Amino acid sequence: MKLKLKKYKEQLQNWPEKGHHIMAQYDEDKIIVYQSYQKEIGEFAVNNQYFGGKFSIERMTWIKPNFLWMMYRNGWGTKENQECVLAIHLKLKAFKKYLENAVYSSYGEKLGISREEWQDQVKKSSVRLQWDPDHDPFGNKIERRAIQIGLRNEFTRSFAKEDIILIEDITDFVKEQYQLVLKDDLENLLIPEEKPLLFNDENLNKKLRLDETKG
Repeated sequence: MKLKLKKYKEQLQNWPEKGHHIMAQYDEDKIIVYQSYQKEIGEFAVNNQYFGGKFSIERMTWIKPNFLWMMYRNGWGTKENQECVLAIHLKLKAFKKYLENAVYSSYGEKLGISREEWQDQVKKSSVRLQWDPDHDPFGNKIERRAIQIGLRNEFTRSFAKEDIILIEDITDFVKEQYQLVLKDDLENLLIPEEKPLLFNDENLNKKLRLDETKG
């Protein structure tokens, strides 16, 4: 695996406890996002290093940069049709482009626009942005918010092939670590090393409601 791993308990000491944060493994060129699929789709992606075969270009596909949020969503790879867990090394510039074009998936007064304006933006945009409660390894909600991004149309096509640097099957790793969770052995739990992501773009950070301080 190309993923950098670190003990969960060690990371926990440095993570923000609340607020809106893109928790991710990234560098200046790439960011890791996670998806789970049925075995046939996952194996095609790993073998060909792009999404095709039974992968539907026509449907919205959701990506999550936060490992533990993905583990909550797919039950550590135990949920039906989510057994194959993928770590997708994505071009950071592509990820940023998604967010620049994203529209919030639900309306709220914090958006600073009318419901009609929001509905118009939704119709025109092919990227959805959603903040959900983050979760601990046991699936319990915590105060920090985790991001997920929905892609469709031209963004799905771009994501499926040209935006990808590497696709890794991390299913076996997920199964191994899940055994530690089941034993309540968080001292030895290893997960991908993550830290909050901020962009060198104040307008984008503001749009995403990203918090710059911990806690």
